[in-house]
Amino acid sequence: MEKLGGKVSGSVSKKTDYLLMGEDATGTSKHQSAVNNGVTILLEEDFNGLLSQ
Repeated sequence: MEKLGGKVSGSVSKKTDYLLMGEDATGTSKHQSAVNNGVTILLEEDFNGLLSQ
């Protein structure tokens, strides 16, 4: 991801564009923070689809 210009962060804020998460991460604090801040949540297959475009 970083090779393509992305930045990995340990937290989610209003400045976050996407949260990449596994299916079992629903309900975690990062997931809830993304929902509260209107951040787009991507599962691995969604992310891979973006990379292939």
